[in-house]
Order: sequence, then structure tokens, then C-alpha cells
Amino acid sequence: MIRVGYAAGAFDLFHVGHLNLLRNARSRCDYLIAGVVSDEMLKLTKGITPVVSLPERLEIVRNISCVDRAVGEVLPAKIDTWRELRFNVFFKGDDWKGTDKGDRVERDFAEVGVEVVYFPRVGSTSSTALRTALRNINSIAAHLTGKATGETLQLPEGLALA
Repeated sequence: MIRVGYAAGAFDLFHVGHLNLLRNARSRCDYLIAGVVSDEMLKLTKGITPVVSLPERLEIVRNISCVDRAVGEVLPAKIDTWRELRFNVFFKGDDWKGTDKGDRVERDFAEVGVEVVYFPRVGSTSSTALRTALRNINSIAAHLTGKATGETLQLPEGLALA
């Protein structure tokens, strides 16, 4: 039987952790579908607005050599995505293991014979850390340019904000 894998994620601010998830998933299946969570689903489930739009995230993920197909994930329940794609192994980072969300996915997939495989997080980069750094940079830039206070800050000669 051909093992069709499904690895879902936001893949926003794509970093080596995302690449490791996809590489590891591909090494455990014959055909890998990457589910790129839609902007709307990210707002609904995580309360975040992605930095990179869904069409751009799909373009990035679809061009990674270990990914056979990239699809937008637009349904709130993973089992509904399974009904459309019919994969037989689901890959996720181990931050889901033992959570209500992870337990629900395991129960739903057990009923239809889908194996759930968790991968440990490798590396120190995370989208949350990158998003926080961007927010801090934007805040500092706004403050330095006077947007936060309405004042214009005089920068030393030779120093400019991009």
C-alpha cells in the first residue's frame, strides 16, 4: 500500500523547523501532501494574522523538493481535510501530543485508520519568535521615527531607517 502523508502547518515566516518537519514527513511516506493553513483558519484557530499571505506560502511550500503537493487547508477539522484528500498518515510537531487538539485528531483518525506521527521540534527558531522580533522592530522603528508620539526624531548623520 502506498503511504500518503499529510503534514499541516501555517508555514508562515518559513524557517528550518518547517523544513525539518516536511523532510522528516517525506522520509516516512511515499507521497507527501503539505497542508498550508489558510489566513482565515489561522485567525480563527490561533488568533494570528500571517505575515506572508496564503498564495505566497503555498508557492514556497509547493517548490520544496520533498513536497509532492501543497494545498490550502481551509477546514477547521483535520478529519474533514482527510475526507477530501484521503491520506493514511498524518504528521505533526510534538507540541500537539497530549493536548485536547492532538487527542481529538488521534481519536478521529483512529476511526478511519490514519496513523498519527509526531516529530520532536528541532532547532531554536520558531514562527512565534520571528513574529515577536518583527513586532519589536516595527515598534522601535515607529518610536524612532516619531510615529508613536507624533514627534520627528532627528537621527545622527549617516544613520537612516530603511
